[in-house]
Amino acid sequence: MDKLKKGGRMKKQIDISKSVYEICTQNPDVIDIMKELGFESITNPGMLNTVGRVMTISKGAAMKKIPMEKIKEKFQEKGYEIIGLII
Repeated sequence: MDKLKKGGRMKKQIDISKSVYEICTQNPDVIDIMKELGFESITNPGMLNTVGRVMTISKGAAMKKIPMEKIKEKFQEKGYEIIGLII
């Protein structure tokens, strides 16, 4: 169940157990957030449609050595709730 933000609006959720492709297809603004975090190749449609179909945010973060806490904070700053996080 989605949580409410201040003002009564629904907070968007990102299930990071899903592939980057699935997440970006459902939430196109995630592409810009990911780019800000250091995932520059996500803006390349070819990469998103190939590697993005098998890559998760967690796997990409490990490969790029980007702390999951930083990713979680950035998504929260942009109005998203992270679900599916395995610690």
